[in-house]
Amino acid sequence: MRLLLLVLLSFATAFAQNKATGNVENGKKLFTHNGCFQCHGTQGQGGAAGARLNGTKLTLPVFTAILRNPPPSNMPPYRAKIMSDQEVADVYAYIQTFPPPPPLASVPLLKE
Repeated sequence: MRLLLLVLLSFATAFAQNKATGNVENGKKLFTHNGCFQCHGTQGQGGAAGARLNGTKLTLPVFTAILRNPPPSNMPPYRAKIMSDQEVADVYAYIQTFPPPPPLASVPLLKE
């Protein structure tokens, strides 16, 4: 019972942290200004150089950790001196407005 309570509490905490608390308009400006769209696409659809961001299930803390210390790739690290925690929250809030990717069943080529 105690373990179940701890698991439920951790899920509730993760859900609460996932709620965007940033400024969407400023996030859009930063996404453009910092060139995020060049690799991740204008709607977060991703591409050859960047991961798909639309429909992300990352929480804000995980998103921040990846942004600050990206895995080996061409993505530069956005340390706090470059982008404050509030600015990261703003970009995260903007990314949350992207439409989710279409379901795989709706892609005609995948039905063949």
